[in-house]
Amino acid sequence: MSDSYSYSDDSDELAPSKILEKHVAEQSVLDSFARSLAMKFKAAFSGGVSQRQYGPRKSIRRDHGGAHERLVEDYFAAEPLYPESMFRTRFRMNRRLFLRIVDALGQWSPYFTYRADCAGRIGLSPLQKCTAAMRMLAYGTPADALDEYLKIGKCTALQCLDKFARGVIEVFGGEYMRRPTCEDVERIL
Repeated sequence: MSDSYSYSDDSDELAPSKILEKHVAEQSVLDSFARSLAMKFKAAFSGGVSQRQYGPRKSIRRDHGGAHERLVEDYFAAEPLYPESMFRTRFRMNRRLFLRIVDALGQWSPYFTYRADCAGRIGLSPLQKCTAAMRMLAYGTPADALDEYLKIGKCTALQCLDKFARGVIEVFGGEYMRRPTCEDVERIL
């Protein structure tokens, strides 16, 4: 009877000295690869202070206070520039309801209150933040289009919209986001 394969003595390969030699050889290859990689990283990052790929960050000094004053003069003053009918057209609700939402969100989160940044500059007013969110919801206004009147950057406007939606759901969800009762349906019909 003949075997189709030959049996070899593997005891020589399993010898501790052979295993150690093989491990040392593999380790030296990995060490040389790691050194090569480290030198490439050092060369790439040794250019001094790292800057953004497209240059330093640009800061736009927006007049948040002036924008708030214009907004108040136009819509929220004792005698506003635009009448209540114009407010209702532009905000899709009456002024009293809008102010109720702003007040409730201010109590819900400090994000919707006046705050100063680390440099001591006063940020956006709650009216500006809520107005930005309402304009995006009511008209589908792009976030970057709010900068001209409200002086809110694109990222901040999107953050306002996100926090506004979360706040309205959390504060008013139990009262207004429920299934209608029989009385509600009768009143609507």
